Amino acid sequence: MNTSRRTLLTGLAGLAVAPTAVAAAPAPAVGDATVAEERFARMIAAAHAPDAACARHAELYAEAHWPDYVTAARAVLDARV
Repeated sequence: MNTSRRTLLTGLAGLAVAPTAVAAAPAPAVGDATVAEERFARMIAAAHAPDAACARHAELYAEAHWPDYVTAARAVLDARV
């Protein structure tokens, strides 16, 4: 699976779980995020970047906004188990 398809699917998974995850935990706890949660949150953030067609802009957006997506990443990772 190529990277753009993986990023798109990750973003869709984040969108599917994000509304319930945000309602469940309003404040993201970034300090205790695991490496897997951080990496997954960065992928979800990159998929939600305003200009996702440009990899550099998506990377910059993900770097700045990944803490906002930690809750969604946790919900997706917890749903896998």
